[in-house]
Amino acid sequence: SGYGREERRGGESAAEVHENRSRPMTDIRIVLLGAKGSGKTSALNTILSRETSQPLKRTARCLVGKGVVFGRQVTVVDTPGWWMNYFCDESSVFDRREMVLSLSLCPPGPHAFLLVIRVDRAFTETYRRAVQAHLQLLSDHIWSRTIVLFSFGDWLGGTTSEQYIESEREPLRWLVERCGNRYHVLNNKTKGDGFQVRELIGKIEEMLAGCGSGWYYEIERKVMERLHGEMRREEERAKGRLMKKEKQRQMARTQLGEFK
Repeated sequence: SGYGREERRGGESAAEVHENRSRPMTDIRIVLLGAKGSGKTSALNTILSRETSQPLKRTARCLVGKGVVFGRQVTVVDTPGWWMNYFCDESSVFDRREMVLSLSLCPPGPHAFLLVIRVDRAFTETYRRAVQAHLQLLSDHIWSRTIVLFSFGDWLGGTTSEQYIESEREPLRWLVERCGNRYHVLNNKTKGDGFQVRELIGKIEEMLAGCGSGWYYEIERKVMERLHGEMRREEERAKGRLMKKEKQRQMARTQLGEFK
């Protein structure tokens, strides 16, 4: 039971789907997923060729970036992410809600998900399980639309991405295979002529050609209702805590008055 579902544009025949696959895409909608500090915002800036001299801040809420990339209108949604070794039920309701809401920020829904993984951090079994739980929060079928995006690619030096994947052993190999062996290395320090971005766009289009570019993800109503319910309960607990704190403060003031 996934939190997302795939929708297809109405009335397409098999011939039209085939024709769509062979036609270059003019519109690509991407959602960036990954742990906090994994390099999602830097990836957004690199994909959209944005120059920034400001130090990057941690993304607290979803951000949407748009631009024309090699003739395609590209929309990229950046998400807050989760703490690297936190499982889904340990992440805050707010972070989980932002992740699910990311799907609605590139209507009618994203074509592709880029799972951002730092190559300068060990990819442990705990981290693998955390990634799996958070991605499946969106949908059990998300893997067919996901490409692993290795960030901080300059850290690899002369090591190839294949050598890196093998050196990290089973957890990372499992993840790459779960994503259909689709992966790409992004070096955010190398702007150059945009070759690495052109190659990434090519990999996204190749993936979409395999499942029909007319398909996208949409949020299910019951998921949003559940998350809104959790948010309301969290707000009520926060109010209760505030009232308790105020009561303690008033008692302290009363006691102080008695000592005077």
